[in-house]
Amino acid sequence: MIWLTWRQHRRQALFTLGALVALAAIMVPTGLAMHAKYDSLGLPACRAALGSASMITQTEASSRCESLGHQFQQQFSGMVFVAVLFVVLPVLVGVFFGAPLVSREFEQGTHRLVWTQGVSRLHWAAVKFGLVGAITVVLSVGYALGVSWWFQPLVSASAGRMTYFSFDVQGVVPIAYTLFALALGIFAGTYWRKVLPAMGIALVGFAAVRVAIEVLARPRYLPASTLSFPPSGTQTPNPASGDWVLSEGVRNAAGEMVLPDARIGPCPPEGCGAGGGAAGPGAYNWMEYQPGDRFWTFQGIETGIFVALTAALVYFALRRLRTIA
Repeated sequence: MIWLTWRQHRRQALFTLGALVALAAIMVPTGLAMHAKYDSLGLPACRAALGSASMITQTEASSRCESLGHQFQQQFSGMVFVAVLFVVLPVLVGVFFGAPLVSREFEQGTHRLVWTQGVSRLHWAAVKFGLVGAITVVLSVGYALGVSWWFQPLVSASAGRMTYFSFDVQGVVPIAYTLFALALGIFAGTYWRKVLPAMGIALVGFAAVRVAIEVLARPRYLPASTLSFPPSGTQTPNPASGDWVLSEGVRNAAGEMVLPDARIGPCPPEGCGAGGGAAGPGAYNWMEYQPGDRFWTFQGIETGIFVALTAALVYFALRRLRTIA
């Protein structure tokens, strides 16, 4: 069975390996260039000096550090379009590996031949799912490590690892996304026993679950923290903290939001005018955020969610196989 499964899917595996090699040919030179520029600008020492506190006292050094970060981002802004590819790679595994894994057998009727040769359905499924799953794990681990290394300078010079786009391609969650996509494709293939419908369901289902968890669940994994700080003074949010800002704005003295998605200050020595100008006397800046040091906690929570979903999909796919004629 292992030999037969490998024969059936070796073209897909070799094609995927070739695609990863081609991707590495892009990542390695561009990644080395970004790391070299990041180091030459002095950003590692600069960001380290700012620390990880959510608020810092604005100084000439902190302003210079923020300016260097903007300079780096402008030079490599085009790399963001390359990074979009890394976000969609996991779903391609589900569409082109998971969905055809079972549905093609049903569509061509080859499953009946195997099941009449003394191979039980559970054994057949365990070998197919296990071999393809093992290959997927190996490739996704390599992919996750490579993308994390490549993306690190861009993340460090910007808003940090907790933001939507950066979180999705860092740490261990890309591995969980890939396994979930594979399991979803397999599950779709057992219920919609045609290749193209199964591929479509895998694509749409993956996107729907990812968006739902990312938008509705992730901001609520842990209670968000809040910050209030006056427009006058020298205290300002730390650009190196990696905090994920969920909401911010200017509130008046009564606590009502009067300027959403805005910030007043730091003010010049002569002051901010009448308590912040249009916001009125007693106005203050307000921010709701998830601290940057929760990155690995959130990674663990989200990985656990997708691993659980993967296990559930494999379980239901196996149950479905037992009832197929």
